[in-house]
Amino acid sequence: MTQSRPDDASGKRFVFFAVIVDSSGCPDPNHASHLPRTIMRISQMISSFAIVLMACIHSAHAAEAVDARPSPLPSLDGHWAMIGDVMGKPVQYDLDAFPTLQGKFTEMHMVDVQVPSKYEARVFIGADTSGQLIVHWLDSFGASYSVPHGTGAITGNTVAFSFPYPSGQFRDTLTYDPKQGTWSLVIESAKPDGTWGHFAKYEIRRKPAEPSHASTPTH
Repeated sequence: MTQSRPDDASGKRFVFFAVIVDSSGCPDPNHASHLPRTIMRISQMISSFAIVLMACIHSAHAAEAVDARPSPLPSLDGHWAMIGDVMGKPVQYDLDAFPTLQGKFTEMHMVDVQVPSKYEARVFIGADTSGQLIVHWLDSFGASYSVPHGTGAITGNTVAFSFPYPSGQFRDTLTYDPKQGTWSLVIESAKPDGTWGHFAKYEIRRKPAEPSHASTPTH
């Protein structure tokens, strides 16, 4: 409810707001309709502001998680074309790379462009607290080929890791060219004499953005 006090010597009038409460100290619901509309609107504005603030904080935390990945892995995010060879045989893959598992890994999803596809893989690249890379390579050859995991390190713009497979070690080297905005992937296999031989090599170039298909207004 509201009450007014007569003008003071300055000619100003003062208005007082009072809220009737019950014996528990809470506003009396029988008199809730007497609350000034201004106060109710301010309460609604504060509630809306709090919701927006929480959403901004959540978005900031999500961005921090993605940015926590070691450089240059975030530069691999996006849609790419992988063109190269596997043991001398020409191949081409579509590659989608993005942060996954709350930004702890970069996931590379590779799919052979043949129809039907002959090969598909998902590669998860992350780093432990010491900075060592942990890599899991899962592909359409099956579960038995997904172990053991790979380990490696990042040096500048080079992401290198190896897999100690029972049949022989494989060494993978991802290299980023910041000037061109491109990547390359070289995969080598260990020979019995301890040297490394060519297994596969790919040039990775970003795919152009697809044109918009917005319809033209008709008259």
